[in-house]
Amino acid sequence: MTIAAVTGANQGLGLGLVTGLRAALGPDDRVVLTGRDPGRVAAAARGLGARGVTVDTHQLDVTDPASVDRFAATVDGWGGLDILFSNAAARIGRDRPAAAQVREFVATNNLGTTRLLRALVPRMRDGGRVFVVASSFGTLRSLPDPGTHARFDDPALTLDELDDVMAGYVTAVETGRAADEGWPEWINIPSKVGQVAAARVVARAAAEAGRDLFVAAVCPGLVDTEASRPWFDDMSEAQSPEAAAAHLVRLAGGPLDPDARGGLIQFGRVLPWR
Repeated sequence: MTIAAVTGANQGLGLGLVTGLRAALGPDDRVVLTGRDPGRVAAAARGLGARGVTVDTHQLDVTDPASVDRFAATVDGWGGLDILFSNAAARIGRDRPAAAQVREFVATNNLGTTRLLRALVPRMRDGGRVFVVASSFGTLRSLPDPGTHARFDDPALTLDELDDVMAGYVTAVETGRAADEGWPEWINIPSKVGQVAAARVVARAAAEAGRDLFVAAVCPGLVDTEASRPWFDDMSEAQSPEAAAAHLVRLAGGPLDPDARGGLIQFGRVLPWR
């Protein structure tokens, strides 16, 4: 039995991933739909209908250590996971200053991602696949000041050290020092770079430990969701969540290039990190 879990799965791309995995997996497999709000999670599952691969629902708030621990204990009861999409994300809007949004944003998208990876990567079964959903902004080239690159590019970087980088970034934004420290104005960029860096750290650690595990970041491309619409004037080329998810679901079940481990994969191609 293959067991696949998706975080942030009650709407948008996350729900598209659940739908795609459900269609791709076999009748004895299981897809786990998780989200922070139990009511929304249950409603999303009901909307999928009764036919197809079994869909389990679980409340999972990646910002809450106790919630992550409870889910990890549930995974232990299953004997582990085979596929994990780390997709939980907070939203940011144009109507509030960055300093008022950055802490919650990083707490979910970055510290929540690393918390989830710490808890669940050890519970991935042999041959497992872990994907951190990021974007094409998650490369060092998106950081205009080269002085910021070393914060993410240390070959010995740990998840704890990466968390410290992101916590320092939050403080810099909240105190008005971000520009002086070389950070870009849009808080989404450092966050995405941090997500990709997390995938790189975990992929390296898995390889060093000799684990049969594929870990990478993935970029679905522009997706037409409520979260993305405020930031793009032209959405005519945007994909539906289901279409964007289809590219990622193929990665979850198809052949993979071992050299893509730790990379940022978009439409089958690894985007340059530097």
